[in-house]
Amino acid sequence: MEARAVAVGTGEARELLWMLEHPPVYTAGTSAEPGDLIDARFPVIPTGRGGKYTYHGPGQRIGYVVLDLTKRGRDVRCYVHALESWVIAALGELGVEAFAVDGRVGIWTLDRGREAKIGAIGVRVKRWVTLHGFSVNVDPDLSHFGGIVPCGLPEYGVTSLQSLGIPADLATFDAALALTADAFLETVSCP
Repeated sequence: MEARAVAVGTGEARELLWMLEHPPVYTAGTSAEPGDLIDARFPVIPTGRGGKYTYHGPGQRIGYVVLDLTKRGRDVRCYVHALESWVIAALGELGVEAFAVDGRVGIWTLDRGREAKIGAIGVRVKRWVTLHGFSVNVDPDLSHFGGIVPCGLPEYGVTSLQSLGIPADLATFDAALALTADAFLETVSCP
C-alpha cells in the first residue's frame, strides 16, 4: 500500500481500491492508548493510520483506498466524510439504516435500540495520497472485539450485518459497494 501510494503520487500508477479480509489481528492507530488493549490474544500491529485500536478478521470487509487528493481537492475532512457516506450508502443497499455521528468517526446503526458501530474509518494522508480506509463487520466473530476498547469508545458496542439479521456475505457487501462507488468517487472530489 505504501509503495502504491508513492507511485500514485508521482503519477506512475493508477488510484486503487483494495478489498480484502485479514486474519485475526488488532491494529493500533496513531492515537492508540495502551489502556485500550485489554487482552492481546491476537497479534497487535502498529499502523500509520489515524484512530485508536480496532480489530480486523474473517467476516469483515477491509477497504484500502489509495486516491490522489491533489486531483480531487486537498480536503481531508471532505474525504473522510465521503468515505463514510460511501459505506453508509452501501449498507443502505442491503436495508441497513446506518449513519455518521458528529464527533465520532465511523459508521453507526441501531442494534436492539442502541447505537453500535458497524464500520470503522482509519485513514492516513501522505503527500496528499490516501492510505488505509474502512472496515465493515459483515459476519465476524464479534467476541474478538473484547480484547480491545474498539476505537477508544467503551460506551458503545459493535455490531455486524449478521447480528442485525441481514444474511449477507462479503460478495454481497462488495456488490453494494460497487453499486455506490461512482457516487463516492464524485463526492470525494472536494472543491
